[in-house]
Amino acid sequence: MASTDETEQLGQQTSPFGTPPPAPPAGHTAGQGARMPRWLPRAMMLALALIGLFQLGSWAFHQLTGLLINILISFFAALAIEPAVSRMASRGMRRGLATFLVFLGLLIAIAGFVTLLGSMLAGQIIKIVEEFPNYLDSVISWVNAHFNTDLKRVDVQEGLLRSDWLRSYVQNSATGVLDVSAQVLGGLFQLLMITLFAFYFAADGPRLRRALCSVLPPARQAEVLRAWEIAVDKTGGYLYSRGLMALISGVAHYVLLEILGVPYAPVLAVWVGLVSQFIPTIGTYLAGALPMLIAFTVDPWYALWVLGFVVIYQQFENYMLQPKLTAKTVDIHPAVAFGSVIAGTALLGAVGALIAIPAVATLQAFLGAYVKRYAVTDDPRVQGHRGRGASIGTRVRKLLEGRRGGGTGGSAHSSGAPKPESGSEPGSGSESGPESGSGEGSTPA
Repeated sequence: MASTDETEQLGQQTSPFGTPPPAPPAGHTAGQGARMPRWLPRAMMLALALIGLFQLGSWAFHQLTGLLINILISFFAALAIEPAVSRMASRGMRRGLATFLVFLGLLIAIAGFVTLLGSMLAGQIIKIVEEFPNYLDSVISWVNAHFNTDLKRVDVQEGLLRSDWLRSYVQNSATGVLDVSAQVLGGLFQLLMITLFAFYFAADGPRLRRALCSVLPPARQAEVLRAWEIAVDKTGGYLYSRGLMALISGVAHYVLLEILGVPYAPVLAVWVGLVSQFIPTIGTYLAGALPMLIAFTVDPWYALWVLGFVVIYQQFENYMLQPKLTAKTVDIHPAVAFGSVIAGTALLGAVGALIAIPAVATLQAFLGAYVKRYAVTDDPRVQGHRGRGASIGTRVRKLLEGRRGGGTGGSAHSSGAPKPESGSEPGSGSESGPESGSGEGSTPA
C-alpha cells in the first residue's frame, strides 16, 4: 500500500509549466531492457564479415608474396629495357620482335659469360685437386721447420680419412644434394617467370598504359604517363650508374690480378665487377671469393693480398664512389640513397636493395612537381655562417669601461636625483620605440 500512495503523490505533481507529466506506458521499461536494438545484429554481422575478409586478404597476400615480388622485379626489368625496345620500335620494327631481340642478346651475353667462367672454374678446380699433395707437403714442411715436429703426409691423410667430422660431412653433403637440386630448380623456374613477365610488360607496354589510363580521368592520365616516363628515366640512370661502377671495379681488380700474375685476370675482373654491383648485400663476398681461390693456386699469400684489396676497395666504393655516381645519375641525395637501400633490404631483402634506389628516385621526382617551393632570402645563416659575438678582448675592454663609468657616475645616482623614465623626454636618446631613429637628436645604430 505504501508504493501505491507514492505513485498517487507522483501523479498529482505538476510540471513547472502547469501540466502534469505524461505517464510512461505500461511495460515500456521492461520491454526496453529485454529486446536488443534492430541495428545490433546487422552491425555484428558486418563486423564479422569485415574481420573474415581481412583474414582472407592477409592469408592471400602472404601466399602470393613471392609472385608479387617476381612481378615487381619483372616490371623494373621491363622499365630497364624500355629505351632500347622503344628505339627499335620507332624505326618500324614490331614491338614484340624488338623485345625478343633485346632478350635474345642479353641471353647470349649471359650464357657466354657463364660458359667461359664455368670452364675456367672447372680447370682451376682440377688444378687444385692435382696439386693438392704438393700444397700439403709444403704446409707440413713449414710446420715441421717452425714447430720442431715430425709430421708426414701419409699420417695426415690417414688421419683426415678416418676422422669423424669428415664422415659426418660426407653424409650431410649426400643428404643435402636433393635440397640443393630443389633450390636450383626453383631458382630456374623463378627466373623463367620473371623473364616472361618482363617480356609481356615490355612488348605490351603501350597496351598496358592504355588500359591503365582508360579507367582514369584525362587529368590523371597525364600524371600517370609522366610518372611512367620518370620511372623509365630513373631506372635507366640507375643501371647506367651500376654499369659504370662495375666497369671501374673490374678495371681496378684487373690491374691487381695482372700485377700478382693470377691467370684468367680479364674474366675474373668481369666477374668481380658484375657480381659485386648487381647482386646486393652478398655480391661483394661472392665476387671476391673466386679471385681469392684462383690466387691461392698461385701463392697462398696472394689470396691475402686479394682479400685486403677487396675490403679496401669496397669501403672506397661505399663511401666515395657510389654516393657521388648515384647522386648524379639518379639525382637523389647520397644519404637518401643509402637509407633507401637499408629500407628496401628490411622490407624485401636482396630484391628490395636492388630496386630501392630507382623506386625512391621515381617517387621523389614524381612528388617534386606537387611541392610548392619559395625563394630563399639572402641570409648568411642559410649558408651556415653564424654571426660571431664580440671577441674576448673586446668584452674585457667593455667591462673595464663600464666599471670606470660606474665609478664616475656613482655620485649622480647617490645624490637622489630621479632617473628619467624611458620615453618621458621625446628628444632624448633613451627612446627605444620605433620612432627613436627618426627623432631629432637620435643616435643611429
